[in-house]
Amino acid sequence: MQTTPVQYYRERLWPSAWIFLTTALVIPASLLVFLPINALAGVVTALVLYGGSVTLLIATSPVIAVTDTQIVAGRARLPIQYAGEPETFRGAEATIVRGPELDARAWLVIRGWVSPVVRIPVTDPDDPAPYWIVSSRRPEAVSAAIVKARNGAAGMAGGAVEPGAS
Repeated sequence: MQTTPVQYYRERLWPSAWIFLTTALVIPASLLVFLPINALAGVVTALVLYGGSVTLLIATSPVIAVTDTQIVAGRARLPIQYAGEPETFRGAEATIVRGPELDARAWLVIRGWVSPVVRIPVTDPDDPAPYWIVSSRRPEAVSAAIVKARNGAAGMAGGAVEPGAS
């Protein structure tokens, strides 16, 4: 019998409004190139490039999720039993964790428009990544969800009975 995983947290790292505004700079750049050739081609090209840029930003926005069985960060999955004690960082601390203190082997799901991060140690001895660094607008909620999921998984592991065992 398979049950639906309990979801403790979910967040999509949507681009901030200022990203869409700065991406709009592709419009005057395209117009500058194409208007001398053909006005209609310039306007159409500018709108298509901006629309494509916005679509790409939205389509590639990763999801951060914590369920009772795993942590999802973009395309990566970490079974909850291999998640260590998470740490949250904001402001200058987050910049240091993402920069000078960063281990090159770490799994990163960070976005420049989301400053706070969560560092999740990986306790799986077979995993080459020592930890994950994940951007989140609500890092404390991510951390709390991981702790809650780990505590639930630990409680189930202690009292669980294997099917067929007696």
